[in-house]
Amino acid sequence: MARRIIISFTFFSTEAFSPDRGARDGATKVMIVVTDGESHDGEELPDALEECEKRNITRYAIAVLGHYIRRQQDPETFINEIKYIASDPDDKFFFNVTDEAALNDIVDALGDRIFTLEGTLGYNESSFHMEMSQIGFSTHTLDDGILFGMVGAYDWDGGVLKEGTSGRIVPPREAFESEFPLELKNHAAYLGYTVSSVIVGDWRRLYVAGAPRFKHKGKVILFELSDDGDVNIVQALNGEQIGSYYGSEVCGLDIDQDGITDVLLVAAPMYLGSGNKEAGRVYIYTLSGEEVFVSNGTLKSEERAQDARFGYALAAAPDLNHDGFTDLLVGAPLEDEHKGAIYVYHGDGIYINHSYKQRIAGSSISSSLQYFGRSLSAQLDLDGDELIDLAVGAQGSAVLLSSRSIVQVNVTLSFQPHSINVIQKTCQRGGRESACLNATACYTAVTRSPGRHSNSFDLWVSAMLDDRKLSARALFDDSSHRQTQLAVRVQTGQTVCYKLPFHVYDTADYIRPISFSLRFKINNTESGPVLDEGWPTTVKKSIPFFKDCGEDDVCTTDLVLQAYMDIAGTRQKPYVIRSPRRRLAVEVQLQNRLENAYNTSLILHYSRNLHFSSLSIREDAHVKIECTALGANSHSCNVSYPVFRSQSKVNFMLEFEFSCTSLHNRVQMKLNASSDSVEREDTLGDNSVQLQSFVQYEPDLFVNSDSNLNRYEVHPTRSVSEAIGPEFYTHLRLQNLGCYSVSNLELRLLLPSVAAGDRVFMTVTEVFSYNATGVNCSVVSDVTQLKVRQRDVRPLHPEDMMQNDILNCSRSWCTEVVCEVQKLLKGQAAVVRVSRRVHDDFFRKAKYKSVRITGAYRLTAQETNLITLDTETLWRETVLEVLKGRAIPISLWILIGSIIGGLLLLALIIFVLWKLGFFTRKQREEENHED
Repeated sequence: MARRIIISFTFFSTEAFSPDRGARDGATKVMIVVTDGESHDGEELPDALEECEKRNITRYAIAVLGHYIRRQQDPETFINEIKYIASDPDDKFFFNVTDEAALNDIVDALGDRIFTLEGTLGYNESSFHMEMSQIGFSTHTLDDGILFGMVGAYDWDGGVLKEGTSGRIVPPREAFESEFPLELKNHAAYLGYTVSSVIVGDWRRLYVAGAPRFKHKGKVILFELSDDGDVNIVQALNGEQIGSYYGSEVCGLDIDQDGITDVLLVAAPMYLGSGNKEAGRVYIYTLSGEEVFVSNGTLKSEERAQDARFGYALAAAPDLNHDGFTDLLVGAPLEDEHKGAIYVYHGDGIYINHSYKQRIAGSSISSSLQYFGRSLSAQLDLDGDELIDLAVGAQGSAVLLSSRSIVQVNVTLSFQPHSINVIQKTCQRGGRESACLNATACYTAVTRSPGRHSNSFDLWVSAMLDDRKLSARALFDDSSHRQTQLAVRVQTGQTVCYKLPFHVYDTADYIRPISFSLRFKINNTESGPVLDEGWPTTVKKSIPFFKDCGEDDVCTTDLVLQAYMDIAGTRQKPYVIRSPRRRLAVEVQLQNRLENAYNTSLILHYSRNLHFSSLSIREDAHVKIECTALGANSHSCNVSYPVFRSQSKVNFMLEFEFSCTSLHNRVQMKLNASSDSVEREDTLGDNSVQLQSFVQYEPDLFVNSDSNLNRYEVHPTRSVSEAIGPEFYTHLRLQNLGCYSVSNLELRLLLPSVAAGDRVFMTVTEVFSYNATGVNCSVVSDVTQLKVRQRDVRPLHPEDMMQNDILNCSRSWCTEVVCEVQKLLKGQAAVVRVSRRVHDDFFRKAKYKSVRITGAYRLTAQETNLITLDTETLWRETVLEVLKGRAIPISLWILIGSIIGGLLLLALIIFVLWKLGFFTRKQREEENHED
């Protein structure tokens, strides 16, 4: 909000426009008042305005209404006050805007109104042409003179002046009217802020002038200037951002130094970048075939949001890196918090590289430097070393940067011996037989800079063996690692050599050569030469292995593989895998009929129902075979590593175990022999063998029975109420002793129960299972059903039991007990308890001495293509022997004598006790006292 407007009026009218500050009497003065609120000293306003009128001060007033609009207040009083401040008439000198951002919209309008500067004789007419031209604000040296920029000429529209052998040439304002219209003459374009010239086709010279304030975006024109002052504008380049000062610096570059300008650079140092910072930008224009400059992007600088004013100074540098192309220097004096920096860009062909090659920060030279890079020059050899030096301006300082010579380092690499012999080891390293070699690296430095430069410098060298392999096949002797480092002193024009001994252990790869790479760089010092840009800093060579494969050094082998399994099964008759033998053996023979086979391997792929167990070589051969797992069902075996010699043969056996978790109806196996040597296509057919056998699995099941009653005697004299004997139990235990689960088992029991005449002699009272889940038992005991199911029975009559003492399921009908076991896990046992009772009355009436009741049980499984059971081996019996008791007669006299003897014995015992006083009771003395 406004505070003391009248005090400001008084200060500017008496101080700012005083002769001591450069004002002239009679000159028109302009004051612009921008405020967003009423004054606090309005009572002094009439006196202040009267003072302005006396001093001939024209007043523009701008009212910013944003505060009133946001608070919804009436701005009428404020507007009236601002109109009172503005000169008359109001429509010419008064403006109002809705908010602060709208101030940009009236910049052009103010420019149109403020045109009566010093020296104006009449209304809207300027009297100055060259009086304030500031000739020499910029200069450019020509072959025939000097081109001057005049930014203040023609009311600050600007212009150019050429002083040469043909005299002085001053183009009039109208000469540039096609690009600088007269209606914009009061906008202060500053033409001539920078001047230069370029040479285009046919050796035609075009003059270049920048006008960084033209329409606030800037413009650069390329024109021809005749000796008569006629101007022909060939091309105009326009800026893209307001206030960027586009055209404040221009620089033409003849990159390939053929006399024709290839690139024109135009700077906009106040270009706003990210973060609203004055980052600056330099535009690149390349010369096209039509002899006009076309846009080719911009130069790249430090990518971070900061004030930089990149492009504030531009300078051509004649070949700093001695590649025959002109280079470029760009100043950025506000970088690094106004400490400044310069950038070096290299030319290439007829173009300039967009990315900088070197950045030199002012802080790296001196912490006290400010605005380093505000001016640049690269034309002189100031230290006499025949190298172009750089002069860089800073605030209150000039910095001289000396160029450094450029060298090229040629490296040769050789080995002794020339190949690696892994068969004949030549030394011991780390207690192991090794092949030892020497690498010789020679360095020759050559300078590329002009003049005589005899420099010595240090190289930092790093050597690496097998850089692209995870595990090294070779190690350096000095470090026992695959990498070593050393410093090498090199002098230009001379060759120096160093040896690097290394050794090779046994390795899995004897075919691919070992790589040997050298990387080097010049130690980072402040003096001395630098390495040529793009010069290779890595040398890489390979050391082959000695193969003993003839003159062509190519090993051509012929591997022949044979293999047989010790089992054989077809789909119709599969091989049954039983418990005692759960192993598979494969006999393998591998031979090499031609030249050496290096890194020979045998790859095994086998089905999931196999596990690799072992490998054993059959005969006493000198061939070594080692196997490693590639995955769950594959192995790789190295055969006679590292070389399987010509005409060699090896026989060995592979052993596998059958899996307990993965059951399949086929055993499959594929064996493939290969090597790193070459083998012809027509002999590859016998390198592979596929084996197959159909199999079935027989579970390892065990069933036994145990009964708590194996012999029972029937007494013939017991009463009829004791017709049924006591209950007894038979336990049947089913165990899975194998290593895999078995499903859908059936345990069937046949227990003799009914004889001829439907006489029942034994009853099943209960069937119960425990110790396992999924066991369901059922009982069939109905005689009618049994007769239907068991038609072949010839029942035994009780009267015939004296001739046949066995009751089984062929001489009686048997109660059927069927127990279905859904799944029996490995190592699990299921127990079935069968409770039975013997009918004593049947056996009392039968004629026999003893009889054996024989029951039977068996285990069956649901037949599949995987599971089979040998049913004959799984039958079992349970036996109960019944004996008939004898009745012994007792005489009546024996009974009477026994009774009389017992009575006499009782009387004798009573008499003895009476004699001993057992039945006599003493009277107490206390009773007498009581009487």
